[in-house]
Amino acid sequence: QVQLEESGGGLVQAGGSLSLSCVASGRSFRMDTMGWFRQAPGKAREFIASIAWNGGKSYGVSMKGRVIVSRDNDVSTVVLRMNNLRPEDTAIYFCAARRSLFLGTVASEYDDWGQGTQVTVSS
Repeated sequence: QVQLEESGGGLVQAGGSLSLSCVASGRSFRMDTMGWFRQAPGKAREFIASIAWNGGKSYGVSMKGRVIVSRDNDVSTVVLRMNNLRPEDTAIYFCAARRSLFLGTVASEYDDWGQGTQVTVSS
């Protein structure tokens, strides 16, 4: 099992930017696929981005073009850079690890999850 801890959430005005970080500990996550999801109150968990061990990436529709996912295996960290944020982006953002070499866009494909970090975008 890998432990994941997100940080970087907060309150931002519409049009602003935030960078979320996820630090992994426990077993090595170097070969894992890492993902970012979000969940707003009353809504299902939504796929934002995925990055494979070799840097391959996939983005969800809702934030595509406004987010960039990256990883640094040497420091066991994954970063989600979010730009041009909108009030509808308000949600809890989760980092997840998948014990697979392949990208994943579905929450059930992921094995380990962080506790999440709140992002609130004001209008």
